[in-house]
Amino acid sequence: MAADSTLTGEQAYRRGGAYTFAALFAVESLVRSLNSTVVTLQAYDILGTAQKVSVLSTVVSLAVLVATLFLPHMLGRLRRRWAYTLGVAMMMAASLALASHVVAGQATGMLLRNLGAAVLNITLQLYIMDHIRRADLARSEPLRQSLSTFSWTAGPALGVWLYVHFGPWAPQLLVIFSAAVLLALFWHLRLSDNVHAGPAPAMAPFNALRNLRRFVAQPRLRLAWFIALGRSCFWSTFFIYGPLLLVEAGLPKTVGGLMISASQAVLLTAWLSGRFAVRFGVRTVIAAAFVVCAITSFIAGIAGTAAPYVAIACLLAGSVAASALDGVGGIPFLRAVRHRERQEMAAVYRTYIDCSELIPAFFFAFALLFFPIGVVFVILAGALGVVAWVAWRYLPRSL
Repeated sequence: MAADSTLTGEQAYRRGGAYTFAALFAVESLVRSLNSTVVTLQAYDILGTAQKVSVLSTVVSLAVLVATLFLPHMLGRLRRRWAYTLGVAMMMAASLALASHVVAGQATGMLLRNLGAAVLNITLQLYIMDHIRRADLARSEPLRQSLSTFSWTAGPALGVWLYVHFGPWAPQLLVIFSAAVLLALFWHLRLSDNVHAGPAPAMAPFNALRNLRRFVAQPRLRLAWFIALGRSCFWSTFFIYGPLLLVEAGLPKTVGGLMISASQAVLLTAWLSGRFAVRFGVRTVIAAAFVVCAITSFIAGIAGTAAPYVAIACLLAGSVAASALDGVGGIPFLRAVRHRERQEMAAVYRTYIDCSELIPAFFFAFALLFFPIGVVFVILAGALGVVAWVAWRYLPRSL
C-alpha cells in the first residue's frame, strides 16, 4: 500500500482503508485516554467539590462549543493534514497547562484539550467520509471503535496511577510522548486530503450560523445529532461523575481509574454491534442499547455512595450497551449527510460532544447543590429513556 515514489504532490498521497483509520484512531484514543480521568480527579483536588467541578466543566464546554462552530472560519483554508497536525499540537499544549496543577492551568488545559479533540474529530470524520464507501460503514465503524479498546482500557488506569504516585507531570508527559507518536504515524500514512476531487482545504471558511440553520432544517441530521448527543451524555457523565462518586464514597482514586479502564475493555463488543446491525437493523440496536443504558444508570444513581460497588457494576453493565452505540451510533449521520455538505455539516454535527458535556454539567451543577452525587445518574437515566423512544420512533427501519 506504499505510495508510488515516482509521483509528486497530492498524487503521492494514499487512499486509506478501514484498518488505516482504525490504527490511527487507536493511537489518538491513547492520547486522549491517558489524562481523561486525571482531568476530573485533578479538578476535584483543586476545587474541592463535585459541584464546583460541574461549574468549571460547564464554562469550558460552553467556550469549546462556540469555538467549534467557528473553527472552520478561524482555521481559514488550512489543508486537512495541517488541521490534523494542529489538533495534535493543541493536545500537547493542553498537557503542559494541566501539569501546572493550578486553577488557571486546569481551565486552560481543559479548553485546549477539548478544542484539540474537536479538530481531530472533525478532520478524521472528513477523511473517513472521503475514503470509506457508505455501504462499508456498518463494518468499518465498529472495527475502528473496537481497536481503540486497547487504548481506552490501558489509558485511564495508567494515567491515574501515574498521577497518584508521581504527581501531575507524570501522566501529562506520557500524553505528550503519545501525541508525538500519533503525529509521526499520521504523516507516515500520507493520507490523501480528497480522493475524489484532488487537493482541497480541510476547513474552508464559511458562515457557521448559516450552516447551523441548514443542519437544523434537515430532519435526518437533527435525529442523528440527537442520538449522538444521548450516547455522548452517557460517556461524559460516566467519565466525570463516576470517579467522583467513588471518591466521595471513600474509595481510592485508583479504583475510579480502574473502573473507567474496565468500562473501555468492553468496547471490543462494538465489533459485534455491527453484526447485530446487519442482521436486526441499526434502529433496533440503537434503541435497545439506550434502554439498557437508562436502566443501569438509574440503578447506579439509586445505589450512589451508599453502595459504590453496586454502582460500579451497573455502570459497567451500561458501558456494554454504550459500546454498541459507539459501534453503530454514528451511522445515521454518515448515511444522512450529503456529499457536497460533508465539511460544513460535520462541523455542526460534532457539537454533540461539547453539548454532552455542557448540558448535563449545567443541570448537575444545580442538582448537586441539593442532592448527593447519585442524582446525576438518575437524571441521566430519564434523558436516555427519551432518546431511546425517539430513536425507535423516528429512525427508518431500512437504516
